[in-house]
Amino acid sequence: MQDTILSGQIVDVVSGRVYPGTITTESGFIKSVVEDPGVIGPLILPGLIDAHIHIESSMLVPSEFARIAAIHGTTSVVSDPHEIANVMGMEGVKFMIENGKCVPFKFYFGAPSCVPATSFESSGALLGPEEVGELLSWPEIKYLSEMMNYPGVLYGDKDVLAKIAKSLSVNKPVDGHAPGLKGRDVELYASAGISTDHECFSKEEAIDKIKNGIKILIREGSAAKNFNELIPLIAEFPEMIMFCSDDKHPDDLLIGHINLLVKRAIDQGYNFMDVIRACTLNPVIHYKLDSGLLQPGDKADFITVDNAKDFRVLSTYVDGKLIAKEGTSFIEKVDVEHVNVFNPMILTPDDIKVNSGNGKLKVMRAYNDQLITSSFLADPQIEEGNVVSDTDNDILKIVVLNRYEPQPPSIAFVNGFNIKNGAIASTVAHDSHNIIAVGSDDDSIIKAIDILHKNKGGISLYANDKDYSLSLPIAGLMSDENGDTVAQQYQMISNTVKELGCDLDAPFMTLSFISLLVIPELKLSDRGIFDSENFKFTKLFDNY
Repeated sequence: MQDTILSGQIVDVVSGRVYPGTITTESGFIKSVVEDPGVIGPLILPGLIDAHIHIESSMLVPSEFARIAAIHGTTSVVSDPHEIANVMGMEGVKFMIENGKCVPFKFYFGAPSCVPATSFESSGALLGPEEVGELLSWPEIKYLSEMMNYPGVLYGDKDVLAKIAKSLSVNKPVDGHAPGLKGRDVELYASAGISTDHECFSKEEAIDKIKNGIKILIREGSAAKNFNELIPLIAEFPEMIMFCSDDKHPDDLLIGHINLLVKRAIDQGYNFMDVIRACTLNPVIHYKLDSGLLQPGDKADFITVDNAKDFRVLSTYVDGKLIAKEGTSFIEKVDVEHVNVFNPMILTPDDIKVNSGNGKLKVMRAYNDQLITSSFLADPQIEEGNVVSDTDNDILKIVVLNRYEPQPPSIAFVNGFNIKNGAIASTVAHDSHNIIAVGSDDDSIIKAIDILHKNKGGISLYANDKDYSLSLPIAGLMSDENGDTVAQQYQMISNTVKELGCDLDAPFMTLSFISLLVIPELKLSDRGIFDSENFKFTKLFDNY
């Protein structure tokens, strides 16, 4: 391990001071920190930490994610392997851990608490209290991942409470996931042992949770963006705030990571030390991480930055090793084993026909930069006795197909994608990651799904008699290709979708959350249309 002597303006997040000085590392640890008024140089501060992310959503394996994130000053992530666990169970969690160990970067994984997320969808695995307990016994597992089944917490579901109890019994924190929860329900949720939440839609909701002891993770991902609404909280409750991205697509990751949130907060005039603590000290304390904080004896995890205003990351160190400098990553590519489960039904256009029914059509409405949907009633467009996509009014057919065993698809209609000619499909579909597709006509939808069959997973676009695809052979979620290559392919396909009329910033990310049943309001699983407000299936037609 190469020892380092580095001088500059030391950002001490523990004491709350910034002072000139020199740090010395030895064998991967901080040997000394010496204050020296005569020193000039860049800011030296602890490496940035993403307090909640699903690595799988970057479409990169952990080792490749690390290579890009390091450029932006990230040295550690608190990662929920919930996505691959829904596909492959404990085998998938092991894959993430072992691949992460191959690189000089700190992945702190959680034990997925909701696999499957609900009983209203088909997933590739089931992690009950016994399996979760085993995961929590692993030293690499630092916490119980987001408890998405908040109704189960509120109404005392036996298995839900057993998972929480197992985590608390080994002194590991429990992450929350309770969009819109307020009042007495928040009190009950917090009293069960839930300690964080990253799903707040409003400042008022977040304050209600903070007052009940729940720490707020301000999220800015590729689809869900809550930074502008929630960042004022850092001025009033600095010790209760952390930063996270939750889901970050590869093209966005190339642009930046937690460093972008730091810069935005500083630009808006928030206290520099409060902002830096939100992505260093606060997650280290809450999750009991062994990431360094620039104290003597700490792991030598730190970054250098040109100045507080521009916040341009100059270099990144993990365990005293230089892993990135001036936009170049020194993390080497590693060989990756392909693991997957993929056995869906082969569809024809006849399989996704919808016979006209009596009454209005229930239509899901998707929103840019949000995971939530709403719904409205519309007159169906009928052709030859079947309901078809109505491109003039942006009411498109959407299909979810079980990827784990041959089963008929479920079908609904959605507004917000505005695809005029063609279809997109993906095996990244939260949380069970079945096949999801939306398009302007049945033939295009089927052809977009056929592309996924050929690739055994990924994202696809069929338009104007052309196929476009990004293969994701690892659990249908991740590629083993170079991150830059994956980002470029993804961006090309995404831009092509927008050329078809779609004006969503991240169409594939938005599509992936249409099947997330635990987020309001109307969603679609492989088993049918789901009303998450009342937590039950509903009908496609409103007959009343």
